[in-house]
Amino acid sequence: MPKWNERLTEEDDALLAELGVDTAPAPARELTSQQEYVIASFEEIVRFVQEHGRAPVDAEGCDIFERIYARRLQRMRADEEMCSLLEPHDPLRLLDAPDGAADASLAAEELDDDALLAELGISADDELTRLAHVRSGARPQMPDDVASQRPCEDFERFRPLFEQVRQELETGVRTASRFGKDASIRKGDWFILNGQIIHVAEEGEEERRTKSERPDRRLRVIYDNGTESNLLMRSLQRALHKDRAGRRISEPKPGPLFSGEQEDGDVFSGTLYVLRSKSDHPQIREIRDTLHKIGITSGEVEKRIANAAEDPTFLMADVEVVATWQLYNIDRYRLEHLLHRFFDNARLDVEIQDRFGRALKPREWFLVPLDAIDEAVQHLLDGTITEYAYDPSEAKLRRKG
Repeated sequence: MPKWNERLTEEDDALLAELGVDTAPAPARELTSQQEYVIASFEEIVRFVQEHGRAPVDAEGCDIFERIYARRLQRMRADEEMCSLLEPHDPLRLLDAPDGAADASLAAEELDDDALLAELGISADDELTRLAHVRSGARPQMPDDVASQRPCEDFERFRPLFEQVRQELETGVRTASRFGKDASIRKGDWFILNGQIIHVAEEGEEERRTKSERPDRRLRVIYDNGTESNLLMRSLQRALHKDRAGRRISEPKPGPLFSGEQEDGDVFSGTLYVLRSKSDHPQIREIRDTLHKIGITSGEVEKRIANAAEDPTFLMADVEVVATWQLYNIDRYRLEHLLHRFFDNARLDVEIQDRFGRALKPREWFLVPLDAIDEAVQHLLDGTITEYAYDPSEAKLRRKG
């Protein structure tokens, strides 16, 4: 039966009233402990389907939990009251019985794990099942290390950070190492857990101590899928240890950009170039002296800029070359990324339409004077770039600390 939209206007209310439809919201009902247990049991089945992409199967050779889930689902489908209770919790429509039928003789039976195990020919007193494979018949509590994720309302604030970390992993500016040798977790840390990049955005006050009297605290953990959770620090540590693919993401480091090794002479890596726009656009013309594009090409710069006037990367205008550096024995992609990251707080935020009318955002233009770019390159050459930061308010490099 379709549900009325809850966001009804006053006119809609009046019209529905004339039709004899009651638009008053239904009063919230309190659930019994048995109903709460049924919902929790069903949510376990939903999570199984989401993780495995299929419904649980009761067949020889299947995991004990899967067979229990299959039996539970069969009973739920056969009980109208359960179906009514669980309908709001059934986003995958699991309650729709195959072929439109269910065994009604099962409807009155309880969802008791011991009874289900007995049906499977497994004794609940068996030490193996009791200790390792069978959940208690009591309503399960959600452990901290699988704390429920909820939408992150301010994820747009974190999205650029996730994109940057992902790029830095791809270019080698950051590395991912097995979690364990360093098990510390602090605000600002990045990890890979269950295939997702996660970020520790906030760290709360000490909340409690574990049985071993170690301090523990709540964390605000942001996931790259736009969700967040409030895991305990020790719970996150356990989850990262448990995940064989769990990784700690390192802080960005320049690394060995310039190789001192030579084989049969230096190896040409490309050309670092700085361009200035010739655009007649009033806003571009006003900042022309400090607006520069920083890029690297493996070929000739002249060929790279030949069609600048038709390329939104070049602001749909011709450009002039104001500086170049020949690169040898260097990872040009990492060098380019490091320079872009170094001047990120001065990056031009502009949207350009290409000749097909599509809106694009060039990412390689910076409001930085040429002498500041030259100084940054020199610090890259001598390996001291991490000791400096760019101050856009004064358009200068400043030593940190």
